Amino acid sequence: MNDAKYVVSSTPHVRDKVTTQSIMIDVIIALCPAALMGIYYFGFDALLTIALSIASCVFFEYLFKKISNRPMSIKDCSAIVTGLLLAMNLPASNNLLLPIVGSAFGIIFVKQIFGGLGYNFLNPALGARVFLLLSYPTAMVNFPSPQRNLMNLGVDAVSSATPLAVLKSGVAPVSSDYINALIGYHGGTLGEVCAAALILGGIYLFAKRIITWRIPVSFIGTVLVLTFIFGRDQSAYPLYEILTGGVLLGALFMATDYTTSPVTPVGQIIMGIGCGLITTLIRIYGSYPEGVSFAILFMNLATPLIDKFTPPRVMGKKRQKVKIS
Repeated sequence: MNDAKYVVSSTPHVRDKVTTQSIMIDVIIALCPAALMGIYYFGFDALLTIALSIASCVFFEYLFKKISNRPMSIKDCSAIVTGLLLAMNLPASNNLLLPIVGSAFGIIFVKQIFGGLGYNFLNPALGARVFLLLSYPTAMVNFPSPQRNLMNLGVDAVSSATPLAVLKSGVAPVSSDYINALIGYHGGTLGEVCAAALILGGIYLFAKRIITWRIPVSFIGTVLVLTFIFGRDQSAYPLYEILTGGVLLGALFMATDYTTSPVTPVGQIIMGIGCGLITTLIRIYGSYPEGVSFAILFMNLATPLIDKFTPPRVMGKKRQKVKIS
């Protein structure tokens, strides 16, 4: 025993083969069903929006790294995920300015300027969407009518109202509206229209253990409960509120972002409840029919504070109270 050699190293002592690249690839795979359904309903313009958004994000990340003389990081596929998520949050229009400008803002001003992946305090795709919404409000709410035509080389030029906009105007959904919401035959951004595809992608992420249940369940559950209690015009349509809009896309793919969400279990539940609460308040009492993007970004800002006040208990010690300095 006296001759035994011990290797002293810092934690973690148990390592996994999971890498940043493998996680990003799993997220891309999980987003594929929603992306394919968006292309199916909105045609070539949706495919062009996705391709241009991904290519722009990769280009601007490469350009920033090159100019700033920082280590190249495009191989981790995080820029591809940002581009794909940004495309999922855009209308399938032929306005090529939206994905390019959104990619530049999201990659440079939300992600890289703060240090790159792991240092950004806002979700880059959502930051880009809100920036575009404020900069190009008309183009960002110009949702084309969906078509069931795989050979379609362009979507219908006629704009289509989103289900949430129709619901906010006082028109109650009928049974066929629920079916259309599930399969995606309605207006909206190209990635949020098909609830079934998003659910399928979420199941894949759960199966691969990329995300846990805390944020998605608390987010969706809060929206479900609050819309059931308060509803719109004394009538509640909680399931319809979940199937339409960006709740599923936000809860499964964006609120669960590792960098911008709490690391503590209790904090993740608080994150989901906060997102659901703000989303419902904006949808029911605000002038804007959708509130998922604003809700997630607001809770991103609150993430450091949430982690500070929800520290896990150290084994063998009492939970310490955090003092406000």
